[in-house]
Amino acid sequence: MDKKENCGLFGIFGDAEAVEKTFFAIHSLQHRGQESAGIATSNGNSISCHTGMGQVSRVFRTGHNNMLEQLKNPIAIGHVRYSTTGSRSIANAQPIVSEYSRGQVAVAHNGNLINASLLRDEYEAYGHIFKTTNDTEIIIHLLAKPSHITKPDPLGHVLNHLQGAYCLLFLFPDRIEAARDPYGIRPLCIGKTKEGVYCVASETCAFAAIEAEYIRDVAPGEIVTLDERGISSRFFVKQGSVTPAHCIFEHVYFAKQSSNIFGENVHEFRKRLGAQTAREHPVEADVVIPVPDSGTSAAVGYSHESGIPFDMGFIRSHYIGRTFISPEQSLRDLAVKLKLAVVADVVRGKRVVVVDDSIVRGTTTRGKIKVLRQAGAKEIHIRVSCPPVKFPCFYGVDFPTKEELLANNKNMRQIKEFLDADSVGYISLEGMLSCASFPKEHYCTACWTGNYRIPIQTVVNKFTMERYQMQLFDEEPAQL
Repeated sequence: MDKKENCGLFGIFGDAEAVEKTFFAIHSLQHRGQESAGIATSNGNSISCHTGMGQVSRVFRTGHNNMLEQLKNPIAIGHVRYSTTGSRSIANAQPIVSEYSRGQVAVAHNGNLINASLLRDEYEAYGHIFKTTNDTEIIIHLLAKPSHITKPDPLGHVLNHLQGAYCLLFLFPDRIEAARDPYGIRPLCIGKTKEGVYCVASETCAFAAIEAEYIRDVAPGEIVTLDERGISSRFFVKQGSVTPAHCIFEHVYFAKQSSNIFGENVHEFRKRLGAQTAREHPVEADVVIPVPDSGTSAAVGYSHESGIPFDMGFIRSHYIGRTFISPEQSLRDLAVKLKLAVVADVVRGKRVVVVDDSIVRGTTTRGKIKVLRQAGAKEIHIRVSCPPVKFPCFYGVDFPTKEELLANNKNMRQIKEFLDADSVGYISLEGMLSCASFPKEHYCTACWTGNYRIPIQTVVNKFTMERYQMQLFDEEPAQL
């Protein structure tokens, strides 16, 4: 079963330039996924869609056969995708378009459903045929079930069957429905263009790309409807019944520095992380350099707090994508060499503090230290603005096994030796959480603590299997 990973979403209703604005918006969200991209649009009666492998500019090339022109409609949703090894397929590109008894629907998803495999096994046992290997398609099968269609709020009823992290955009011919899981693990926000048109996006940087204004976040457990009447919302869980579990790794790594997510600016948050790291792990050095781009803001904070001058010791090639989200390790290794060039004059003969946002597998960090030593760095001190990653994530980040995680297999001395650094210092969990605006209980820290807010074991034990059989299959599910 393919796991659905961190992706980017955008939707807009009632704009003559909806498809063009969706193109620019998902282009600004390209850092959230580079494997595939897609846009689905509606003219109010029927849905059209185009998806493709690669980055947004490649999938929607302008020219004689301009796909954006072919998709031109006033309602649109867009998606950029990031996935794990073995799932690179055009069949898994989104939005996914399907048709059931109520008509057409296109679905775009950011997150990971931890009970998708269980649900899929049960539906396949009743003869359902799946066209993809991702966990998003099961939502359409749930939506098509006759007993779900007859509910007062069919979509809300379906969402209550899902476990895990999800932000979802549903494009029906006449409306867009945007939903966020009850824990609010992934970010989703609402904007408004200068023409007064409402839109939704994974990050506020998408609004900046189309000159829209941020209005508010979609609340955890909320469904927001965009249609010809404007905007309306409802909740599919009781408000206040679930304590939020925002993924703080969004702030640490995934989100763009210019975005505001979970109520605060990413750049300012990362600067605070860097300053806190400097307080916890001071060192005598000559220069602070970041691992760009996600480590740059933290390095600025470290430099300000420590008084050690900031400089750019690495220059990033913007023609190479994010190495952490490259599917294969061999591609990550090659991408690091192509992505970061050392400025030898900045580091030669100096004691260097290298500030990175995180260390996951450690192999790319070791490569960076190697090239710094080759460039003549006298000492290399690694400072990391998040705690050691020790546990896999089941909510949409590519930490698939404990064996791949450097900090799970090695103590601090062994990490230092593996990286060939003169010293290594990670920010503490308490220090990281002290930089956030919400109470610490409102963040998911599972990848550092192993404390999974949505219990992952409940989807595989016998009780849960029996419970889902009773709840979902009191009648034969609808065949798509």
